[in-house]
Amino acid sequence: MARKTQPAWICTAVVLLLLLACPLKAQEEDLEYQMEIGAGAGVSFYLGDANSSPYAHMSGMGGFLVRRNLNPRMCVKGNLALAHISGNSEGRFIPVDATSQSAEGGMPTTVDFSRNLLDFGAQFEMNFWGYGRNGGYKENSPITPYALAGMGLTIAMGGAGTKGALCLPIGVGVKYKVKPRWNIGLEWTMRFTTCDELDVSKAEKNQLFQPYGVKSVGLKNKDCYSFTMLFVTYDICPKYRKCNN
Repeated sequence: MARKTQPAWICTAVVLLLLLACPLKAQEEDLEYQMEIGAGAGVSFYLGDANSSPYAHMSGMGGFLVRRNLNPRMCVKGNLALAHISGNSEGRFIPVDATSQSAEGGMPTTVDFSRNLLDFGAQFEMNFWGYGRNGGYKENSPITPYALAGMGLTIAMGGAGTKGALCLPIGVGVKYKVKPRWNIGLEWTMRFTTCDELDVSKAEKNQLFQPYGVKSVGLKNKDCYSFTMLFVTYDICPKYRKCNN
């Protein structure tokens, strides 16, 4: 009799395991995650004395990012990015020496530059809608636009030596949760700096530093640059939601 009942016990055990597996799978998809890690790549451009047109003299950029999700509508992001910027003063009046009292010093000249930038900092992001795949009573959405602002440090590297400056990024973006733990997005930021020497790549040609002899105050007449970036992130550090039943 014992041998005849073994298949029944086996079938019962398999059914119980399947029943237990179903809610576990649903719970896995219903998880919230505390952090995201990922990478992004895109284009960069500079705005200053050697370029006044958005997306002119475009170059490449790329970097890593990590997000700490505070709740479905807010998060804090850290970034480390490497970018290239360049420009040319052709078509703009840049004097040879704005501080010279002679007519020769006021003669126009053409200056170009090319530098690499290291950008790292942190931003606060505000989602327009609650972000997540677990809708329920929270009514979260797998896609949301967002706005961001923050602070960081920019280091310019090139022929004129290394220059450092504070960086104040502001921007907008949109992100989409394609899988329970995978996110993709597009982000645009304008990154204002406290430096007017990002566009000086040759020590012997510094006409782009205060080219008209006017001293800058605060962020006025300072250089800035922009990132347009596609990114992919992966959720880590799961956090189980409490049952509301």
